[in-house]
Amino acid sequence: MATKKSSSPMAIKQLKRSDLVAQEIKRMITEKNLSPGDRLPRESELQAQFEVSKGTIREALKSLEVQGLITISTGPSGGGTIVEVPLDRTLQFMQNYLFFKEVTIDDIYAVRMMLEPELAAGAVPHLTEADFEALEHSIVCCDPTSSHEDLIMQRREDVNFHDILAAANPNPFLRFTCELINEMIRQLIVFGNRTPQTEHRRFGEENANYHRDIVEAARARDSERVRALMLQHMQDATRSVKRMKGRIQGRLILDADNLRSPRAAVTLTTRTPASTPAAKPASAHVPAAQKTAKPRATKSGTKVA
Repeated sequence: MATKKSSSPMAIKQLKRSDLVAQEIKRMITEKNLSPGDRLPRESELQAQFEVSKGTIREALKSLEVQGLITISTGPSGGGTIVEVPLDRTLQFMQNYLFFKEVTIDDIYAVRMMLEPELAAGAVPHLTEADFEALEHSIVCCDPTSSHEDLIMQRREDVNFHDILAAANPNPFLRFTCELINEMIRQLIVFGNRTPQTEHRRFGEENANYHRDIVEAARARDSERVRALMLQHMQDATRSVKRMKGRIQGRLILDADNLRSPRAAVTLTTRTPASTPAAKPASAHVPAAQKTAKPRATKSGTKVA
């Protein structure tokens, strides 16, 4: 196989030939500056280039497909097409890592308290009118005083508000990290069945009030006020979750099939109140497989999502 020799024979010996080919294909993508939508050479061409069997090439391409880097089509003109790595695939790898870590609800909210204010402040200059409409619709849906939604759906809508802000932030790493935390909150945090409904309503009202103030400051393009309000919001939310005896349900594991497009989250998780027209977020079309499952009760508590 036409690959560069390594100064560490032991390291090479630990890798399968298909893994080496996959690494070389990734190097080729970088060197040729290929982008999503570009096609890789045909299997026969790759086989000749790397001097390996057809089975090895197919195994290497399958590995890249599992990593989310390409899609594979069959037929005479089939082969690999480069794609942008989807968020849900990245989260699947992240969940495998975190599965063996002792992550607590305090850990999650401590990081959230540091990142959410910066995320929100950074999103302010980039929010469009469609974003503001989606944010305001989310507030109506999560406010117990104005929404017909059940309490659990309202808690989910609280998180959707933050997803809309995340989608508008231009920093991809910060955006991804906050979306990951939001998904953890949806999938993992539960409240005890004995938590009074009055506490849920109080939590919802507090969140809705903060969200209104944040939107008002964002419309004024006041990034510093948005940052300060979001910090207060996160501090109060942390206290509220502890007061309501929130905790992580089981091991830290995410269901990537339940992910959805942040800008379309509002329409996927709520029913529009009769008196409030639905906002039309920027990403209107989301595959059915990405829609979220309905909230459900567990033996130990009620799941947020």
